[in-house]
Amino acid sequence: MTTTRPDHETLRGAIALAGRAPSVHNTQPWRFLIGEHSVHLMADRTRALPATDPDGRDLLISCGAALHHLRTALAALGWSSEVHRIPNPADPDHLAALEPHRHTPSDEDIALAAAIAHRRTDRRSFSSWPVPPGHLDLMIRRAAELGALLIPVTTGRLRTHLADAISQAASTQQADPAYTAELAAWTGRGRLADDGVPATSALARPAFHGDTRMRDFPNGTLIESAEDTAESDAGELLVLATPDDDPMSWLRAGEAASAALLTAADLDLASCPLSQALEVADIRALVEELVLDNDAVPHLILRVGWAHPAAGPLPQSPRRPVNEVIDFLPGTAHRSNDR
Repeated sequence: MTTTRPDHETLRGAIALAGRAPSVHNTQPWRFLIGEHSVHLMADRTRALPATDPDGRDLLISCGAALHHLRTALAALGWSSEVHRIPNPADPDHLAALEPHRHTPSDEDIALAAAIAHRRTDRRSFSSWPVPPGHLDLMIRRAAELGALLIPVTTGRLRTHLADAISQAASTQQADPAYTAELAAWTGRGRLADDGVPATSALARPAFHGDTRMRDFPNGTLIESAEDTAESDAGELLVLATPDDDPMSWLRAGEAASAALLTAADLDLASCPLSQALEVADIRALVEELVLDNDAVPHLILRVGWAHPAAGPLPQSPRRPVNEVIDFLPGTAHRSNDR
């Protein structure tokens, strides 16, 4: 490792951690290009979901999460990142350019990077224990630092509107043959898969957790513990939003989602991103009007809570080999150890 830039082995390790970011249907729609003094995040449109995500919003949110994971990993390894988002308007797939600089890791850097390895998307019901307000406040603050609003929707009329929107979107999508075919193609994966939603992480039957309808993934095998009772589920719903609705906002929403989810994991909270209600344009507009009073644009819903004490550990979702998502800019030396 040089004093001016991380060597390629350090970058490979950081990119491997970036690849642990959550993505819609675990499509992992990103590529990384390594240059002599920079790393570039590229959207991989070959992994898009045209029926589920016709605008590419979920794809860019997923890439934003990978961008934050990469910055988090580099920070823990001793490198801060100067980030240029959407640096080339002529190339909409070029989402970010990072320039690493020497940095002394903080305790927060190390804690968030450590959370990458044990964060899971937990689609099971949560316990009846309430989430402490201080935990939510920390998630909200870290999302705000990345330019997004994270708004708890806890009880009353707004919670009812949000829960109804989630259910309506699920019914709308289930009636669309293109959506159901696309969902089936990306879910119920076996243990040898390196992408998609594994059968062991998807619920075996359709479920409501309290008032919240979960996405129905086909061919799931995940069984709730006998002690789990959806009626007593105290999961919190938080809407992630930004003032604007453009690719830059979607990318920042993904970064903020990553920060919030890693914070939750560091606090030992279970979490599950919910995008379904915002994948249907008319219903997304209702959420914006009825829940956010047209003051911000919603991009994602985060569900957080305490896992049941009897709930077993979830398996790690598969990820593509790091060599499949890395390439080098022309003229970049492929050195494994820089001196």
